[in-house]
Amino acid sequence: MKKIGLAWQILIGLIAGIIVGAVFYGNPHVADYLQPIGDIFLNLIKMIVIPIVISSIIVGVAGVGDTKKLGKLGGKTLLYFEIITTVAILVGLAAGNIFQPGAGIDMSSLDKTDIGSYVNTSEETADHGFAETFVNIVPANLFTSLAEGDMLAIIFFSVVFGLGIAAIGEKGKPVLQFFQGTSEAMFYITNQIMKFAPFGVFALIGVTVSKFGVESLIPLSKLIILVYGAMFFFVLVVLGLTAKLVGVNIFNLFKILKDELILAYTTSSSETVLPKLIEKMEKFGCPKAIVSFVIPTGYSFNLDGSTLYQAIAALFIAQMYGIDLSMAEQLSLVLVLMVTSKGIAGVPGVSFVVLLATLGSVGIPVEGLAFIAGIDRILDMARTAVNVVGNSLAAIVLSKWEGQYNEVKAQQYLDEVRQLQQSKSA
Repeated sequence: MKKIGLAWQILIGLIAGIIVGAVFYGNPHVADYLQPIGDIFLNLIKMIVIPIVISSIIVGVAGVGDTKKLGKLGGKTLLYFEIITTVAILVGLAAGNIFQPGAGIDMSSLDKTDIGSYVNTSEETADHGFAETFVNIVPANLFTSLAEGDMLAIIFFSVVFGLGIAAIGEKGKPVLQFFQGTSEAMFYITNQIMKFAPFGVFALIGVTVSKFGVESLIPLSKLIILVYGAMFFFVLVVLGLTAKLVGVNIFNLFKILKDELILAYTTSSSETVLPKLIEKMEKFGCPKAIVSFVIPTGYSFNLDGSTLYQAIAALFIAQMYGIDLSMAEQLSLVLVLMVTSKGIAGVPGVSFVVLLATLGSVGIPVEGLAFIAGIDRILDMARTAVNVVGNSLAAIVLSKWEGQYNEVKAQQYLDEVRQLQQSKSA
């Protein structure tokens, strides 16, 4: 196994999981045996995410120690996120209008899936607006935020704490050294946990295929193909041009993130790759202070793949019910998605919750979500991978914008990755 790269190990786990799931389709015992393996892997990742985010941000911010610089970085980061996610929404609407994925769909041929849990979550967050999101960034109780995994509140505290360490000078050095050691230890643990990734992928995919089978994909194949096509277009054209504007080849980004993209895709979880993203983008020339702030923040505010999917899904459901949305209604849809996609960031099943909060505002029946809930895992895999690319590129863009991108370091790391890949293929 040591001679086989992590990406190939994960692909083998993916294929094996599909085969097992297909062979034992409809057998409830598959989940009994495989789900615990998948859950253990996801829990291992969740276990280290918060310590890595806290220690990385504190070390990075303490190294900068300038409130004005951090304020400027925060403003530029949110501006960039808003622009890119708005473009993603517009790409989704354009794809939905041009290809009409919901037109002519026979709803009687589709299976409905229970979306009660999403409805409950949507009701709980119905009054959770954009302004309240910013209020909740400031944690009333840090330990509650840590227990609930409230990433924005954790980021805020870490930034403030890092500034405090910088402000007290020599007295803060022992504390800073503690967090530097914590950060390095957590990255070591991450590398060990990644060895378990193929087994986690095998289990998670096996359970998914055994529950839904391949048959559930056929009636909604047009939606699946369109979502994947729009995702490829967005990554290669929109993100590709953005990368080119700042002097980076998007395919070089794919090379260094190959393992992470496959892992994020197969597990449908951005959290599984957050530690490695921070580590690799630092090696790729981005300063620690920018990477440790931009990437975790992007997990709440820069969900490119999710917003693109939400726009297509909204039009799909409208077309399925024969509802013709005017340009004014589609503009309203864009504005609502711009707000709701950030207003309830961090909520489990966020894409479905955002759609539940959005569809009613333009007169689209929310019940339509029950028809696509069964294939949501397949679509979630694609949007998760796009979110990973978008947040990685954001770290580079902001590093360039701040004039702190290390071209020499980035080229050296890219050369190392190429040599490693060549030695494995030899």
